Amino acid sequence: MTVKEKLLQELSSVPDSLVTETLDFLRFLKTKERSNISTGASLLADLKNIGTWEGADLEECLQDVGDTRLPAQFKSQVNPFD
Repeated sequence: MTVKEKLLQELSSVPDSLVTETLDFLRFLKTKERSNISTGASLLADLKNIGTWEGADLEECLQDVGDTRLPAQFKSQVNPFD
C-alpha cells in the first residue's frame, strides 16, 4: 500500500471536521514549499486558500491574542502607535 493510499484510508475513518483541518494543513504545507520568502501580497493570497474560521469562539480567541501580546518596543523609544 502506498503512502497516499494509507492517507486516504485514514481520512475515510475520521470525522469531517478532522478532514477539514487536515486539508487546511496540507494547503499550508504546499504554500510553505512553494516559497520560503513571503511578501505581504503573497501572505494575503495564501490566506484566501487556507479557509475560513469555523466555530463560535472567534471573539474569545482574538481576546486571548490581545491579552497575551507584549507592548511594541522601538529603538527610538517613541511608539508611533501612541
